[in-house]
Amino acid sequence: MNRFAYVGQPPISHQHSADNDLHAMHKIELSYLLAPARSRDTLIRNPLMDMLQAVRAHGSISKAAKALGFSYRHVWGALKDWEQTLGRNLIVWDKGQRARLTEFGAKLLWAERQAQARLAPQIEALRGDIERAFSTAFDDSAHVLTLYASHDAALSALREQTTRQGLHLDIRFMGSVDAIAALNAGRCMMAGFHTLEQPGRQSVAARAYRSLLKPGLHKLIGFAYRTQGLMVAPGNPLRITGLADLKRDGLRYVNRSEGTGTRVLLDELLAEAGLQGPDLQGYASQEPSHTAVAQTVASNTADAGLGIEAAAREKGLDFVPLVQERYHLVCLKSELPSPPVAALLTALKSTEWQTTLHQLPGYSSDGAQSGQVLALRQMLPWWSYRQAKK
Repeated sequence: MNRFAYVGQPPISHQHSADNDLHAMHKIELSYLLAPARSRDTLIRNPLMDMLQAVRAHGSISKAAKALGFSYRHVWGALKDWEQTLGRNLIVWDKGQRARLTEFGAKLLWAERQAQARLAPQIEALRGDIERAFSTAFDDSAHVLTLYASHDAALSALREQTTRQGLHLDIRFMGSVDAIAALNAGRCMMAGFHTLEQPGRQSVAARAYRSLLKPGLHKLIGFAYRTQGLMVAPGNPLRITGLADLKRDGLRYVNRSEGTGTRVLLDELLAEAGLQGPDLQGYASQEPSHTAVAQTVASNTADAGLGIEAAAREKGLDFVPLVQERYHLVCLKSELPSPPVAALLTALKSTEWQTTLHQLPGYSSDGAQSGQVLALRQMLPWWSYRQAKK
């Protein structure tokens, strides 16, 4: 269970304008504690407010310290530190007199009581939400799998589905190259990228990924087939039918960022069509995701952009299919026996996931070998080895 406390930030500058001086205040930070059980006190705890309340109740620093279970020196020093931090006196430090709060100290306590009373329902709801989130860590049947991947609608759907089954996918979308690099650096357990079926040894995909993936070290996991094509305005008023049309004067293209799988795919398709990047007006533009490209076309800032059909349909755009590609998942071979990866493989093979995938526009699991562990040299025949001498 969790308890909460809030603390003040370091002092802010006192060099304010005259107007700002009237409202100068310190900011609030929230923190929490993990404990075996909840205390009866449901307030957000703050050590300064506890000290001020104890001083007011007992009339001396020594008695306040005893009530709080601290030494006199600890409480005295803490109060002095808080006064320096806040830039205000909290205690009237008259020798031989009963300790009492300054007007500022009393106002702090009053403000805290007001805030606690007003925000009690929200505080309790926040506490409950955090406790439910942390309960996953203490549930031995639940698993978390960190996945860095090229932007994909099916992965988002998979995350929603596996969460109900106790497998929590911690997904961070980024370019395919960066995702695999993160896997190799140990920042994630699995990466997601995509290529054409059986790309050749001299393909753009081979040049982009060959150095990042090593047979014997990595294992591919079948995931899905998806269609990539050109997202265009509703009704396709410019009658765009393929990449060759993108050379037309005045036709504006919106591109993906360098290092993304879709940027690699575009360069692959351009090379096959005998085209080059500069042939496209807008080739130098960069958007971080399929959704961002679709939004750019939907807002009439561009006329076409390469992306997945699901993103086009979501924004009400027309879609000109170009190619079907494989979306791959990859992990280190050593991670295959781990519980999170085993749970993911089971989820990918399930009938429930196959049904979900077929309902997504432009996706299919037919022949994709979802959940099957695949060899790199079989799916991505990029490597050549010397034949053993006879």
